[in-house]
Amino acid sequence: MKEVRKAVAELNERYEKMGCSFRIDSVAGGYQMLTLPEYHQVLERLIDTRKESRLTQASMETLAIVAYRQPIIRADVEAIRGVACGEVLRGLMEKQLVKIAGRAEVVGRPMLYGTTKHFLEVFGLNSLEDLPKAEELRGMAEKNAQARKSDQAPLPFSDQQQASDQPQTPQQTPASQNAETLPPSGQTSGPPSQQAEPNANPG
Repeated sequence: MKEVRKAVAELNERYEKMGCSFRIDSVAGGYQMLTLPEYHQVLERLIDTRKESRLTQASMETLAIVAYRQPIIRADVEAIRGVACGEVLRGLMEKQLVKIAGRAEVVGRPMLYGTTKHFLEVFGLNSLEDLPKAEELRGMAEKNAQARKSDQAPLPFSDQQQASDQPQTPQQTPASQNAETLPPSGQTSGPPSQQAEPNANPG
């Protein structure tokens, strides 16, 4: 096996120097020649292939439970998801992603479900050990949550200040409201007839 790995590494190095669009990779316990990821969209337009990895949300959840908890009975899958999964498991078996891995040693001997070799091929895994760990999934979930929060965050202070610095049209008030109602200094506000007269008595 060491000689095989060495030969594969030498071939991949040669392909990279030649600028080839493919490489040799280990998949499902063997080796396959795979196109580089950057050519995926081009090939997708040229070749009408069946999108086996495009599953419904229910199928993806069920498949993830089977992959991480296998071998597992249907009752346990339904207990985790909280809904019936019989039809979903049947659909995954039709796609050859899930198989019957035996029977459980419990009352009724229900069937055990596990993933297939085709599952590894579809998702590009060499073995089940290549599945993302719980810590990695938790980190991805936290990053997605932070991204959603940043999208809903309010405007930064600079943007708010810029908005507040926009010129505002002053409100005009009638001249009658701006006029001073107080009389000049030294005068009373009453009518002239009511103002105090100076003392007219002769000295």
